[in-house]
Amino acid sequence: MSQQERREAAVRRLLDAGAPASLPPDLHADAVRRGSRALRRRTAGRRLLWLLLLAAAVAFSVWAATAQPWVEPPSRTTPPLTRW
Repeated sequence: MSQQERREAAVRRLLDAGAPASLPPDLHADAVRRGSRALRRRTAGRRLLWLLLLAAAVAFSVWAATAQPWVEPPSRTTPPLTRW
């Protein structure tokens, strides 16, 4: 008998037992508490990521406004004088 067949047989025995297993009375409150904590953490993480993205966009905009990378830099040498 393979491991999978043993697992299936164990599940069938549990399901055929009829009466569902009793759960601890505070399980629902515990699950709600943990779920709300996870939701708060996820929301805080999402807000932090949006704040970082906004800060990066502002920093890039300030840099682009001051450095103006799209403008060609001035020439450091003078052009040759050919027509005098």
